[in-house]
Amino acid sequence: MEFLLLNTQILVLHSSSMSEVTNTTQDSFYFILTGIPGLEASHIWISIPFCGLYIISIIGNTTILSAICTEPSLHQPMYLFLSMLALTDLGLTLTTMPTVMQLLWFSIRKISFEACFVQFFFLHGFSFMESSVLLAMSFDRYVAICRPLHYATILTNEVIGRIASAMICRCVLAVLPSLFLLKRLPFCDSRLLSHSYCLHQDMIRLVCADIRINSWYGFALVLLIIVLDPLLIVLSYTLILKSILGTATWTERLRALNNCLSHVLAVLVLYIPMVGVSMTHRFAKHASPLVHVIMANIYLLAPPVMNPIIYSVKTKQIRHAIFHLLFLRKVH
Repeated sequence: MEFLLLNTQILVLHSSSMSEVTNTTQDSFYFILTGIPGLEASHIWISIPFCGLYIISIIGNTTILSAICTEPSLHQPMYLFLSMLALTDLGLTLTTMPTVMQLLWFSIRKISFEACFVQFFFLHGFSFMESSVLLAMSFDRYVAICRPLHYATILTNEVIGRIASAMICRCVLAVLPSLFLLKRLPFCDSRLLSHSYCLHQDMIRLVCADIRINSWYGFALVLLIIVLDPLLIVLSYTLILKSILGTATWTERLRALNNCLSHVLAVLVLYIPMVGVSMTHRFAKHASPLVHVIMANIYLLAPPVMNPIIYSVKTKQIRHAIFHLLFLRKVH
């Protein structure tokens, strides 16, 4: 989602002196990915922690999904939303892993025009989905704490299905226009991207045409998703705190807050790196490219890696389900 925060700053035309324009419909057109600037000779060693993080993400999110699917007691709204979060994190991991690892392992830097746009669609789509799922989870916590007697009647399976469908439609409809708006533009001869995957802000800098429409659309998405979602999450927790402090005893307050802690940590894991990336691009434009690459990788890797750990450690029901999945079933 970081690419949208930068679109508001890209309201000028690219200089016409930037090489000749390349027809985006040519099959031979490709982009060049960038690894870790200045550390190309050490890519094989750098691949070790990256590979470890990807493995942790895949195993962690797959385990969460398997535990929820196989444990009937977890077929409740809170855990259904958690399974959506795990699916989103898994999709985000599998979207970036191929280009990152093939670059670090085999120094394969070329990516075709079509493949880059496919990665662009899924990368930003899953990023939007992450924010949407966290927003839905905050609504779940609000209903569970503020309206516990109506929880089962409000969040029925049908309602959860509608929420999931709405989140998917929201993310697809948000990404598709920016994809088509970018695809219609001609690209310059410069094909070098600044990351090991295809991000919108990288690709749009290579355009030799007027990009004001793209920038204004990006600004609209900033307001509708990146700004609105955190505000609604904060609003839900404001109402939760108001309800807890107004009616509950200290023991009940601590229990209610503990039930929200996992979700709060997941929100922080997503939005703190996001803010860090945007601040880096805004106030550290002349910093080393290494700084921008590290921040971008933290932004994309932190949620998929940390979310399974957070929910496994902080949620007793998930721990028990994982233990049952890994050990007790083997006994039988």
